[in-house]
Amino acid sequence: MAERRQDIDRLLNQWPFEPGEVTARIVEATGDREVLQMRVEMGVLQMEVTGRPDGTKPHGSESYLDYLIHQTLYEDDDFQLSEEQCGEVDREFVLYYHRRICWLALRRFADAAADADHTLALMDLGRRYSPDESWSVSHEQYRPFVLFHRVQAAALAKLEDDGPDNAIGEINEGLDMFRAMFVEYEAEERFEEDELVTRLVELRESLRDHYTVGRTLDEQLTDAVAREQYELAAQIRDKISKRDDPQI
Repeated sequence: MAERRQDIDRLLNQWPFEPGEVTARIVEATGDREVLQMRVEMGVLQMEVTGRPDGTKPHGSESYLDYLIHQTLYEDDDFQLSEEQCGEVDREFVLYYHRRICWLALRRFADAAADADHTLALMDLGRRYSPDESWSVSHEQYRPFVLFHRVQAAALAKLEDDGPDNAIGEINEGLDMFRAMFVEYEAEERFEEDELVTRLVELRESLRDHYTVGRTLDEQLTDAVAREQYELAAQIRDKISKRDDPQI
């Protein structure tokens, strides 16, 4: 019997690599499950679509983040990440990054937002229990990029499910998060000119123009409060309540 080939030449030849593009697809795997594949220059990355991308359960947990959360609950207040734990955090960052950009390429926006939320939560935990400031900084430098992905994906998911008004509201909430981040890092004067902030504003205004959306109820409420038009603000709050709960 001829030896079974173990190379993946046929797969690579049938699915060419595209430099500068994220090329991803969902295929059926063993056990009647779907997996996510990403074409890279010298091969293919395969990820699970639920749970941790590599399909493992670190210490029996759904992710390393979940494991660390449980650790911090049972440890003293002076809990600090070990060198080994820092390495595992770094590894999980990379795993969720690859899957997130694949979800964005496939326009699976809710999934992309969920993976971005996971990464942001991992950043928060890493910053709080970091053994070294330089290690924290090495991750925090990517926070704006991850937050941008999160806001963009959440807004486009809202657009698909709930319409342009809610998508615009999602972007406005995201811009508030960006501003808070700039304030925290004492760089508020750079907020307006930041490239990622500008791109979110452009996305918001393109949605407004494309779907002919004026000021949303939430934006009208913010304007009314800023102008101290409290009676008008109360009327707008009533409209928002009826929008959010049609049974009112």
